[in-house]
Amino acid sequence: MRLLLALLPLFAATPVLAQRTDDQLWLQASGIVRVGEHEEATVESIVRFGDRAKGLAHTEIGGLFAWKIGKVELGIGYRHVEDFNDGRVLPNEERTRQHIIIPLGAGFATRIRVEQRFNSSGPGIGHRVRGQLRFNTPLTRGGLGLFATQETYLNFNDTRWGQRRGIERVRHTIGIGVPIGRQLRLETGYLNQYRFGRNGARDQMDHAITFGMTLRP
Repeated sequence: MRLLLALLPLFAATPVLAQRTDDQLWLQASGIVRVGEHEEATVESIVRFGDRAKGLAHTEIGGLFAWKIGKVELGIGYRHVEDFNDGRVLPNEERTRQHIIIPLGAGFATRIRVEQRFNSSGPGIGHRVRGQLRFNTPLTRGGLGLFATQETYLNFNDTRWGQRRGIERVRHTIGIGVPIGRQLRLETGYLNQYRFGRNGARDQMDHAITFGMTLRP
């Protein structure tokens, strides 16, 4: 009970009511390989389904290269992103990204991610920062663990293709991590995402069940 009470502030920022909602399923698969004493390379893919999109809604594929400097991690990467609606392919997006992960102690860590977004529907680069706070704690000696995250998206500029300056969305997640053998780990949980409407569009709250698999050979 004390643990749950400690996690409540991570979820307090989410508005209680939204003008529209969407139920979703998020799937992610990642493979991480050590390529040096302090370096790792990651390949990752994401698939998301939603009721409003009537099926497949979103895909991502990309990679990341990370350096460890003590307990701090620096990373640089790329993702190709596609969106769908009712079977139609929407404009795609290329993203370059950089991040820093800093452990805070007591199971907490913060990640600051900066992204540059290139959209096929128009010129201009969308710049944004994503700040995440994550909490992890073991539940059993066998590797079962609890995690919770809070992430805020802040857009720095407007673009012709649709990005608007300001806070774009807020995400909160809670779930458990389960080891599957020595090299594979599953994380599953619930994600709540509140997206703020722009130019007269309504706000939207997304409810997603998430499944993520990570392979470390």
